[in-house]
Amino acid sequence: QVQLVESGGGLVQPGGSLRLSCAASGMIFSIQVMGWYRQAPGKQRELVASILSGGNISYADSVKGRFTISRDNAKNTVDLQMNSLKPEDTAVYYCNAVLRRFPLSPSRDYWGQGTQVTVSS
Repeated sequence: QVQLVESGGGLVQPGGSLRLSCAASGMIFSIQVMGWYRQAPGKQRELVASILSGGNISYADSVKGRFTISRDNAKNTVDLQMNSLKPEDTAVYYCNAVLRRFPLSPSRDYWGQGTQVTVSS
């Protein structure tokens, strides 16, 4: 069993900051990718940021310069620091991990339950 547990969502005014955290637990051999996705009402889920085990990072164009993703490989955690938040950042944010549970098992996706981020005055 693998669990991804998120924390840190909430309501913030435009221009404010929030920090999301996600911890992966359970039977995990290795995690190749950790990242954050978001889904706004009526829209498809989209990638916000991802970080490989080696440290390579990708950001959606809409969050570059405002969001920072970081990862602790030893603790199997990933954080998303969100600054200069805008109303259009309002969405449910999901933690994602691509991982192997055992040395010879294939990599597969795991998801957290989602945390609401609302940016509004």
